[in-house]
Amino acid sequence: MRFASILRKTRNLLNVAGDKRSFHVSCVSSQLLVEDPKYSWLKELGLESDNKGVFDGTWKDGNGTIVESVCPANNDPIARISMGNVSDYNTAVQNAKEAWKFWCEVPAPNRGEIVRQIGHALREKKTLLGNLEALEVGKIAVEGAGEVQEFIDICDYAVGLSRMLPGHVFPSERAGHALLETWNPVGLVGIITAFNFPVAVYGWNAAIALVCGNSLLWKPAPTVNLSTIAVNKIMVDVMQANNIPPEVCSLVCGGSDVGEALANDTRMDLVSFTGSTPVGRKVGATVQNRFGKHILELGGNNAVIVMDDANLDLVVIGTLFGSAGTQGQRCTTSRRLIVHEKVYDEVLDRLKTAYGQIRIGDPLDETTLYGPMHSKAGVHLFMKTIEEARALGGTIETGGQVLESPGNYVEPTIVSGLAHDCPLVLRESFVPILYVIKLEGGLDEAIAINNEVEQGLSSSLFTRDLGNVFKWMGPKGSDCGLVNVNIGTSGAEIGGAFGGEKATGGGRESGSEAWKQYMRRSTCTINYSTNLPLAQGIKFE
Repeated sequence: MRFASILRKTRNLLNVAGDKRSFHVSCVSSQLLVEDPKYSWLKELGLESDNKGVFDGTWKDGNGTIVESVCPANNDPIARISMGNVSDYNTAVQNAKEAWKFWCEVPAPNRGEIVRQIGHALREKKTLLGNLEALEVGKIAVEGAGEVQEFIDICDYAVGLSRMLPGHVFPSERAGHALLETWNPVGLVGIITAFNFPVAVYGWNAAIALVCGNSLLWKPAPTVNLSTIAVNKIMVDVMQANNIPPEVCSLVCGGSDVGEALANDTRMDLVSFTGSTPVGRKVGATVQNRFGKHILELGGNNAVIVMDDANLDLVVIGTLFGSAGTQGQRCTTSRRLIVHEKVYDEVLDRLKTAYGQIRIGDPLDETTLYGPMHSKAGVHLFMKTIEEARALGGTIETGGQVLESPGNYVEPTIVSGLAHDCPLVLRESFVPILYVIKLEGGLDEAIAINNEVEQGLSSSLFTRDLGNVFKWMGPKGSDCGLVNVNIGTSGAEIGGAFGGEKATGGGRESGSEAWKQYMRRSTCTINYSTNLPLAQGIKFE
């Protein structure tokens, strides 16, 4: 993810004098925000007061319930969406499967050209889409725009991939024979995305799946339908402009009934699910039960390790963004800070000062670093977790409060005094709470603490010792899919595969060889001789 600009912004704001947190959210009326002239830009994304939540070749009102998308900064409704149900889903699957018959025969470089145009169209709406994420998700606008940039970047990556999709020719042991490996699209890819990254995660899947020759059916989290609809409208417009069946990019906004139907559906050739570990376990078991293919991107209880030789300036900046960014609602959020005892007090003091300077407010305000929780449920989880931390003997070093506001605002929080193996510390809570743990031993002990949680997504080590770096990266080091050095846990560039081990699900998306998951592999033997010898020298005469 492109977070360099956010880190620069963080550094600049931390240099502002004073340590008092400021808090500001603009007051708005209780009407639909899309009808407020202040938010007239929403209509530039094709959004209206009432929005059709199903696309199966044409935009349709779904047969499910009508819901309001709510702005977490003030809990005012943004717009209404007609949700789909299982009936809508079945029609969308049928149409997407039919569209695949056309799309899979489009040459891969030509598919890449379509994806290139999608990336260009996203560039033109990048700021608007970023603002929409700020309004609907609650993340700051610059991070929302950065998420759109990720989709743009993976489109660029996919365009190159479309001209380099590999196959292999192996040497055959039989004269007059050729041994080849070929790759073909799996067919229909169902993509279930989470509320916190409604654009980028879909983009990772969509761009690669499209150039591989698959059609798509997108089922978003039910609280971020507007971001989803706006992106899908852009993609559909590109498809139609190129005379491609637009149902290649199908969409059903819906609830758990649609998600369950998708996981159980044998017509769904690949299911990509992003969400919590408990739900991911159910999705994975359901898909596996029908011998389907799946990609699981689940939770992360991510740790930052700080050795006594670390650059503490980097530690503070990286940990601040990793723990407080997106209000602790990233799968890559830094949740555990393991600090060598020699620098423990200094790191904790500097982090407390930094936390005190975070500007909390309207995520559309360009000076804001920290917006609201996405939902009231997130606020309740925050309160419950704080209460449990206190009951277990934890010390609230800073934060710990719910802010009085129409929106879902809580303070970014640091907790000390809990053991590294405390059940609360071992449990991932999707809230902005950082547990600080004193490290009395060396790197081996730190690695053991890092690896003792059930998830294995992201991890960071701050050190200047090359020996430590290579041990951390090696077979006895971090057991995570993302193993970082002298940077935080949040974010990954699109060129590398994103994902994690253990209860994170084992899936990989975005770059590297993630494309292979969207294709099926065949080993082909061609006999171009007039003889039919058997392999391994077997005679059957």
